[in-house]
Amino acid sequence: MTAVTASSSPDLIAKGSLGIEIRALLLLAGPLVLGNLAQMAIHTTEVIILGRYDVQALAAAALAVNLYFACGTFGMGLMTAASPMIAAERGRRKSSVRDIRRTVRQGFWVALTVCLPIWAVLWNSEKLFLLMGQQPDLSRDAGHFMRVAMWGLLPWLLQFVLRMYVSALERPIWGVIVTLCGVGVNLIVCWALVFGNMGFPEMGLMGAATANLVANCTLFAVMALVVTTVRPFRRYRLFGRFWVADWARYRGLFRLGLPIAITFAFEVAIFSSAAFLMGLISRDSLAAHAVAIQIASFAFMVPFSLSQAATVRVGLHHGARDSQAAGRAGWAALGLGVISACLMSAIMAFFPDALVGLFIDPLDASAAAAFSLALSFLLVAAIFQLVDAVQAVGAGVLRGLQDTRWPMLFAAFGYWVVGMGTAWFFAFRLGWDGVGVWVGLAAGLAVVSVLMVARWMMRERLGLGVYG
Repeated sequence: MTAVTASSSPDLIAKGSLGIEIRALLLLAGPLVLGNLAQMAIHTTEVIILGRYDVQALAAAALAVNLYFACGTFGMGLMTAASPMIAAERGRRKSSVRDIRRTVRQGFWVALTVCLPIWAVLWNSEKLFLLMGQQPDLSRDAGHFMRVAMWGLLPWLLQFVLRMYVSALERPIWGVIVTLCGVGVNLIVCWALVFGNMGFPEMGLMGAATANLVANCTLFAVMALVVTTVRPFRRYRLFGRFWVADWARYRGLFRLGLPIAITFAFEVAIFSSAAFLMGLISRDSLAAHAVAIQIASFAFMVPFSLSQAATVRVGLHHGARDSQAAGRAGWAALGLGVISACLMSAIMAFFPDALVGLFIDPLDASAAAAFSLALSFLLVAAIFQLVDAVQAVGAGVLRGLQDTRWPMLFAAFGYWVVGMGTAWFFAFRLGWDGVGVWVGLAAGLAVVSVLMVARWMMRERLGLGVYG
């Protein structure tokens, strides 16, 4: 607790060294890594259980979840704007309560606003899958899954706002504790409902959808309990006078968060589109992609958490108008991101059989093709971990400066012009099939990472004072 308080003091912000900044980043990023890994574990348990249950169910869940997360991540991007806004306010005035409370409350309003149109899209997901050329049976099953799981989106976004709040206050360990509760609930409910254990009927795919909904509701309920009862958070009274509008702050969250949301959506949608391309190739390719992307996503949680920590640290210095400290925080985060990516890449390259074996039984003859494909996809994923980490942390440090429009444009060009164009060409023109899709993903990430770092270098050279 003393270390966290020290990292937040105005004197240390002004006089800190690179070593102190690295320590502050690690203290903040460590719990964020655990929390994000725990969040990923909620979906991973569903993939593992469905992979052991039936390949058809796994493929249908892959279709549904990719669309769900593409839409949900757009909403998450809007919520992410709360983090740099709270951090900047703390940098200006450490004892601020009123402005932080209003930012969180309007974040809830934004969550409800964005959920309404997303629900309309997800309710009609079966029709969307059919329009995309997916197999009718997979589209039907994925649509049924979605009509249950989709209602968990609002509680998930609300708890994400609260996670951004506790992280911006540099107390992210509470997010870890709450998310672990969600993991436990999801594991037990999914295991019980998919296979029909503990006296419940065997529900298969729909059991996983129900478990997802229950887990998301649990996340919000427990997080709300934390912020209303734990002493460091209680004084903000986040839920008091919830109905009072602050339209200027509401618009400010949209103004800052919309480019972040679009950036996140571009990135997630490229991976979701990759899943749809896999569905056009074969069922085994789609199932293998679901496994490989799950492993890659777990590895990505380390640089993603560093990105969130960098947003807070750079945002604190930005609010205090200390460009040198902001520069130290940004470069420290980028360096740590590269180191973490090298470690994750090595694990994926040296232990692919063990990682894929967690999801698909290598002794199951009916799943042999999917197992082999997943190994080849994972090799490409190991190679692109480095550029994925750089683009993630680069976006995070720019968000700390509340610079969100250019990263949005970089994502549009890198993911959809370079990435999707390369994926389609290699997969269908050169006949590389699923491996070609993954090569395209790597190419898009590489371009975005170069552009993000170039933008950061330009901002630092100009004293971090140019906006646009």
